[in-house]
Amino acid sequence: MTLFSDEITVAGVRLELMRPSSPEALIDEEAFAHDEFLPYWAELWPAARALAEALPEVDGLRVVELGCGLGLPSLVAAAKGASVTATDWSPDAIALLRENASRNGLELRAEVRDWRESWDERFDLALAADVLYEERNVGPVLERVCELAPDALVALAARPYERAFLRLAEASGKRIEHVGKLVRLCEER
Repeated sequence: MTLFSDEITVAGVRLELMRPSSPEALIDEEAFAHDEFLPYWAELWPAARALAEALPEVDGLRVVELGCGLGLPSLVAAAKGASVTATDWSPDAIALLRENASRNGLELRAEVRDWRESWDERFDLALAADVLYEERNVGPVLERVCELAPDALVALAARPYERAFLRLAEASGKRIEHVGKLVRLCEER
């Protein structure tokens, strides 16, 4: 994988990020055939930037990010004093996030995790950016963010299955607040 260095400032945090030069070159036909795996993680999506920009006060909070990809929200949360666990199902994403955290002098925990599987751990805030790109993600993403934290911020990206996610969240009793392209899911009403 060929990488390039990119310097960005988000929410007042200056970061040097190593990123794949050609995400398309990371497509693996065998991995796709097995679990429809595409290297979505390799792009710096606008929703990740929007979520990182919109983070609330996180100093001292335990924060988890689902489907972190390059981990921009996780890196910004760590820089702002959160204890962060960043997760993605791609080992390459997690390895690069660890490298980027180290490169920027940040501490966070980065783990290969599948949001379709339940966890025992709990957090103060769950984050997810642009993870509703496939219909099969709707239920598991909602289930995980509700299971993992009483408060969640989900950055939307005008994907086809976002409306289904919002309907399911509302039906589950979550309070939904729209903040621009973000949705905040709070404790049950």
